[in-house]
Amino acid sequence: MGRSTQAWRRSFGVNCLIALGLATCLAIGAAGCRSKSEASPTTAPVAGDAPAPHDFARWEKEIAAFEAADKTSPPPKGGILFTGSSVIRLWKTLQADFPRHKVINRGFGGSEIADATHFADRIIFPYEPKQIFLRAGGNDIHNGRLPAEVAADFAAFVNKVHQRLPTTEIYFISTSPAPDRWGETDKYRELNKLIREMALQMPRVGFVNTFDMTITSTGQARTEIFVGDQLHFNEEGYKLLAERVRPFLPVVK
Repeated sequence: MGRSTQAWRRSFGVNCLIALGLATCLAIGAAGCRSKSEASPTTAPVAGDAPAPHDFARWEKEIAAFEAADKTSPPPKGGILFTGSSVIRLWKTLQADFPRHKVINRGFGGSEIADATHFADRIIFPYEPKQIFLRAGGNDIHNGRLPAEVAADFAAFVNKVHQRLPTTEIYFISTSPAPDRWGETDKYRELNKLIREMALQMPRVGFVNTFDMTITSTGQARTEIFVGDQLHFNEEGYKLLAERVRPFLPVVK
């Protein structure tokens, strides 16, 4: 990756933050850079709470389980890796939805984009995937982060992956409104806009739009594609998600 590309990404992230009047520390190439006002991954911010550091250790058990499974049955290299939060973790039909492709599921529920970046050495790089689909960002917003901050975290993810895997294609599966978090819909829309614009300027980075997938023609939530918690997809929801992802997979002859 050239110095000019890295400089542009750093400038892009900073400009996004300035435009929205944010005061945050941002280093696009640093996976661990987090906003000082960040809330805990498990709770929404409360007025008067002291800022809490991001707790990467909470995922150690799940990441270690992936590594243990890899020793027993190593996934093939050069496949298609899906990672991110619970939408990926709960995608039980992933292999059946894409039977002609070598897919790997490395989702861990409740995670944020920075978590995928932090654990890339353990759940991405060993497989040397030719494609990565990342679905995250919703928890980031829910935990009090702003769209420009989350978009900058995505830029940091891309930067880290392409430093090690420069030819790997990276696709961001957009956030989409859920009935349980309907009040965050506008922030999802803004996050998707920022990341889509960013992806257009990045080599080997794409954007999979799922925002409208969960909304009716009259702008209401499609409650019938969610399970009882009205946050996670049911079988019908995953069918729709697979339809959105499928066009971005390589053609198998």
